[in-house]
Amino acid sequence: MTERLYYTDSFLREFEARVISCGPGAAGKFHVVLDRTAFYPTSGGQPNDTGRLCEASVLEVVEREDGAIVHVTDLALALGAVRGAIDWGRRFDHMQQHTGQHLLSAAFVELFKFPTVSFHLGSESSSIDLGTSSLSAEHAAGAEQRTNQIIFEDRPVEVRFGTREELAASGVRKDVDREGVLRAISVKDLDLQPCGGTHVERTGQVGLVLLRKIERQKQNWRVEFVCGERAMRAARADYAALNESARLLTCGLPEVPAMLGKALEERKQAQRSRQDLLERLAAFEVEEMLRADEGEAESAKRIIVRVFTDADAVYLRMLATRLAATPGVQALLATRAGGHIVFAQSPGFSADMNALLRECIQSAGGKGGGMKDFAQGNVPGAERLDELLAAAAAHLK
Repeated sequence: MTERLYYTDSFLREFEARVISCGPGAAGKFHVVLDRTAFYPTSGGQPNDTGRLCEASVLEVVEREDGAIVHVTDLALALGAVRGAIDWGRRFDHMQQHTGQHLLSAAFVELFKFPTVSFHLGSESSSIDLGTSSLSAEHAAGAEQRTNQIIFEDRPVEVRFGTREELAASGVRKDVDREGVLRAISVKDLDLQPCGGTHVERTGQVGLVLLRKIERQKQNWRVEFVCGERAMRAARADYAALNESARLLTCGLPEVPAMLGKALEERKQAQRSRQDLLERLAAFEVEEMLRADEGEAESAKRIIVRVFTDADAVYLRMLATRLAATPGVQALLATRAGGHIVFAQSPGFSADMNALLRECIQSAGGKGGGMKDFAQGNVPGAERLDELLAAAAAHLK
């Protein structure tokens, strides 16, 4: 079993150890086991440390079932003495996030009796899942405020060791079904939680906890948050986005929500007006197409073939739908803007527009499909649209 130096000193950046085994791993990597290590293995929702063992880069750290910690390196190491160095920026970031999680979880318990059922420390943000059927914005804001109050009070964070019974007698927040000596993290006058992860020495070193999002996750609620430098980066990015929004809307920062709401409402109104105009234009254009083909009105059917220059797919479907509503009409429409194609016919024809469309566009590398009376698709280029529609019209005739 590897001696875990981070258990007693999370601030240890460099250490001396001995390589007791080194074997080949997957993808040209090597598995190195030391007699003692300051490298934290992935465990308990916290990712592993990285760094160096002499000239070798430590890419991953995992714990074996026998208690040994395996360092995955890019170089082989000889047995014997070795010097390790932790990637301190990564380690301290993880310490801020993990300690911040303890404080936030304790705040939710203290204020609302919401227990944390799981924790995940991600590369950009972290999250806890709370065992509660409801979580409001007021709950989240209250827990965030309480957490930061504890951070600003700069309370000591200490490591404690004890048996399950001893920790239970001390008021541990979560019972652990394990025997032997256990490790726990204590925050003065707030929390005692079994944990094997790395943590800061005082709550002030967390810096700040900033909640980012709350969302329902099956029977629980997920709270996404950032701490320390991540919180500073997130706040800076939020300000930059808000400031740019204010510039684009030509208003002050406090007026952004109201101006954005106004702009969205105006956009909806413009979309409704555009839709109404398109419907009216489509009705007029369909009337013109039918009038242009009225010379064939005495025949059993009329085949209308059109290739448009700049119509979009939505307008093309609108035209096809209106044409198919006219008895005795088969419509073969396409647009050079995007290579969209729509084949449609009024009810009663024996032709299969879906099969016809697939057959026509297959040779051009197109994709599409639909039903017997209405099918749509597109082809990569617009240069063959006239040829494809002419072939389809010939088939129908």
